[in-house]
Amino acid sequence: MAKHAFLSDEWFAIVEKLVEEHSPEAPPGVDMVTNIVVTDSPFGAERHLHMSSRGGRGHVGIGHASDADATVTTDYETAKEMFTSGDPNAAMQAFLAGKLRIQGDLAKMMAAQAAANPATANEALLEAIQGVTE
Repeated sequence: MAKHAFLSDEWFAIVEKLVEEHSPEAPPGVDMVTNIVVTDSPFGAERHLHMSSRGGRGHVGIGHASDADATVTTDYETAKEMFTSGDPNAAMQAFLAGKLRIQGDLAKMMAAQAAANPATANEALLEAIQGVTE
């Protein structure tokens, strides 16, 4: 499969399908929607996306969701690291380094981070996303 620039329209089209194909289940007790603002994007000043675990299923898409619990703002390189590294601590490290800002329900965000168990991570989905990301 061809590789595409992280957050490009082509990348999103493939990743949305990969998420559907791999049918990721959200960690138990995690039911939230997060809007993400990526600054310094090669696709414009900002790139907006959302991630959801509502209904126990994972979803990612272009644009912001109207029912988001929180909004995360970070730069392009940090977002790429968080999405493709496989490091479950990447978001927390970025937050502590001041590279990630959170607005909204911080408690829910921290609970979701704590519930994300590396032992139950969807390795096949991560590898598929890594395989299509430049």
